[in-house]
Amino acid sequence: MIDELNMNKLEALGNEHVIKIVKEYVELCKPAKVTVLTDSKEDIEYVRNLAIKNGEEKKLAIEGHTIHYDGINDQARDKANTRVMIEGTNKLSKAINTIPKEEGLKEVLDCMKGVMEGKEMIVCFYCLGPLNSKFSISALQMTDSAYVAHSENILYRPGYEQFKKLNGSDEFFHFIHSAGELDERGNSVNLDKRRIYIDLEEERVFTVNNQYAGNSVGLKKLALRLAISKAHKEDWLSEHMFVMGVHPEGKDRVTYFTGAYPSACGKTSTAMIPGQSIVGDDIAYIKIGEDGRAYATNVEQGIFGIIKDVNPEDDALIHEVLMSPRELIVSNVLIKDSVPYWLGMGKEFPEDGENFAGKWEKSSGKDPAHKNARYTIRISDLSNADPEAENPNGVPVSGVIYGGRDSDTSPPVVESLSWAHGVFIGAALESETTAATLGAQGVRKHCPMANLDFLVVPIGNYIENHLKFEEDLDMVPKIFATNYFMKKNDKFLTEKVDKKVWLMWMEGRVHEEYDAIQTPIGNIPLYEDLVSLFGYIFNKEFPRALYDELFTIRVGKLIEQLDRIEEIYQAEDNIPEMFHKHIEQQKTRLLEAKEKFGDIILPEKFE
Repeated sequence: MIDELNMNKLEALGNEHVIKIVKEYVELCKPAKVTVLTDSKEDIEYVRNLAIKNGEEKKLAIEGHTIHYDGINDQARDKANTRVMIEGTNKLSKAINTIPKEEGLKEVLDCMKGVMEGKEMIVCFYCLGPLNSKFSISALQMTDSAYVAHSENILYRPGYEQFKKLNGSDEFFHFIHSAGELDERGNSVNLDKRRIYIDLEEERVFTVNNQYAGNSVGLKKLALRLAISKAHKEDWLSEHMFVMGVHPEGKDRVTYFTGAYPSACGKTSTAMIPGQSIVGDDIAYIKIGEDGRAYATNVEQGIFGIIKDVNPEDDALIHEVLMSPRELIVSNVLIKDSVPYWLGMGKEFPEDGENFAGKWEKSSGKDPAHKNARYTIRISDLSNADPEAENPNGVPVSGVIYGGRDSDTSPPVVESLSWAHGVFIGAALESETTAATLGAQGVRKHCPMANLDFLVVPIGNYIENHLKFEEDLDMVPKIFATNYFMKKNDKFLTEKVDKKVWLMWMEGRVHEEYDAIQTPIGNIPLYEDLVSLFGYIFNKEFPRALYDELFTIRVGKLIEQLDRIEEIYQAEDNIPEMFHKHIEQQKTRLLEAKEKFGDIILPEKFE
């Protein structure tokens, strides 16, 4: 099933481990044809054309743009069927789905027997992180989906030549994916056999009977899980974080931040704030440099972003890319006359069209596009791409942000009292659920470091790794928490663009340019500084009443939040004592403030 041309491409790598793995899954999946891709333009173009030829993508009106549809029940990450395979008596946290390795292997390999009959297996090679870097991790992808391979060609750096530099080593991740049996629309049929199984020991992932990129594109959140395991063993951090450069107006400097937000909580839009530069919007590797500073790099070279609410006013840079000729994929939006329409784009919808569910009519009352519809682009296409994005040494990190979706409790920005307190804030992160995952929306979920869905080590060990990371740092980044979603009478209190003010305050705090008010939960801005920031950034007023509403300390709700977190962590093993200490200290500070000022405390009381 592997012809001479494609076998020669494999053999040119000088790596018997690669050949063994590819042969193993060719034998298991039984494709009609095997195509091995190099880094050549011809091979990359082959996959793009194949995705159109086999109907996984269709051309749109703008040159280079294509539309892809996932099945109606395949629109988000499938947490229930994503499991880590564990051996023997090994244990992970209760929040992590696991399955005994022997049982899991039998189950998923049975699902994959002959799954590619009549199809073409595509074998691809990529590099996670910049090429020729201490961050680089090589990755081998096997799939029967040209859409998956095309997406990865946009999202990841080419790695065929990088594999040659392994000199025969087995130090690489590998992924095997099949969309499985397809219906007349080209969508996966056997969703009851949808499986995403992660094997940490062999550094491989099996994913079958799915198409949504969060489940099928191996190098994204599936590779993140493997990297978290690797980082845990090697004393660095693999995080669900953006990396961005902050450029304060009138000052000749750039300050790099990383930021972790659960899906649909403002992560990409923060990384894309006008006037700033983006290194990456989703996954970061963080290591300590020779100078004792933390350095971060973007694992990817592209963005797989939520397209809902992207419009020319709030997301001008992304919108510009979406409206101009280039290689770009949109998924699960409405199409009419080869023109895409998505929710919140600020444009009137047509009377009818086609979407992920088939034919759509406005009179049906159903959403024309999915809330979790996506776009896939290269970061280099953005006018604000950071010039250091491909630096093999990464960029120096001065600040870390943890952000969630909270409608009634947390202020829009808070600075931690210390690194350890910041780790506590990250580990205690809660967020209200959105359409980015399957299941009910609006439910308050615990999501430590916005990474819970991807943890493959016990959560106590994960927190301990973060606490220990500070020990070898000579310059310790500041840690902040943000919340863009405070509401009153079911209306947001701030505008989408206001996050630029919170970001500039954080950047100023890194450089000790602003004072702060110390509260029981951390440091918050002075009213006068925010008035100044809103004035020169947006030329608008910032009323004292709004400041008080946003930054009031709501003791009862904050203690309820602590109680929820404490209950969760009491059920976990080997949680660092430092974490429990910070719960106790924060609760004590809140109760002392309540005794002095009452349950609802205006920020001025702490000045």
